[in-house]
Amino acid sequence: MSSEPLLVANGLSYSYLERFPALEEVSLEVARGQRLALLGANGCGKSTLLKILAGLLFADRGSYLAFGEEVNAEKLEDEQFSAAFRSRVGFVFQNTDAQVFSPTVREEIAFGPLQLGLEPDEIETRISDVTAMLEIGDLIERAPYQLSAGQKKRVAIASVLAMNPELLLFDEPTAGLDPRSRHWLLELMIELGEAGKTIVFATHELDQLESIADRCLVLSEQHRSLGAGVPAEILADYELLLSANLVHEHTHRHGKLLHSHAHKRGHHHRDSGEHGFPSGV
Repeated sequence: MSSEPLLVANGLSYSYLERFPALEEVSLEVARGQRLALLGANGCGKSTLLKILAGLLFADRGSYLAFGEEVNAEKLEDEQFSAAFRSRVGFVFQNTDAQVFSPTVREEIAFGPLQLGLEPDEIETRISDVTAMLEIGDLIERAPYQLSAGQKKRVAIASVLAMNPELLLFDEPTAGLDPRSRHWLLELMIELGEAGKTIVFATHELDQLESIADRCLVLSEQHRSLGAGVPAEILADYELLLSANLVHEHTHRHGKLLHSHAHKRGHHHRDSGEHGFPSGV
């Protein structure tokens, strides 16, 4: 992995409607080929940060450089710069209904490559490659409304991968997925990372963090950076997780699992959520 940063953000701040803070002085660096997990409670600013990295929102204060160039509203008004940036960045939304909109799966996957101006033969090759990779060849002529949540997620990812971006951004990628689809997606993210893709993702998958991330950035409920480090360091920092509202005060660790004590009737253990963390994280 090269030490050259692919993304550099300094002091990003953003407020919705100029009065509802979403980010406060958040900074980060992402190296080429790195997998960065954004951790924090709901509403801490993870999605907003991803949208700024994708060029969908622009910070009120601070600076953002991607691929060695500053990214801002004025720069993205330049057609050449915008086309180059959009071709290198892929965003998979948490809500696939906001992303999958074409009449058929084939047209959905072809949309991005068409925008890149690729030749028809190259577009067909990319459609064939990603549908085989994601095992959705049998869905190719279906309409989005005929797909399950897991199938829609695969199609959304296929539409992004068909553009072959350098940077992949995932917003809560496993949200709403059944266990089989969840496992498949986590394995895919690992494979994409091993293939050299740079990945930034917001997640609650704390039990799989050491497998799917190289580094973590933790955001507070006050929309600020609480800390950063490798997954093992973050998971071992109980006070940090508690401060970020990722665990509660009755949670403790057994090996790689976290459990919580019941508040009444003794201190027997109970499962504290799907991923070994408190429900609602």
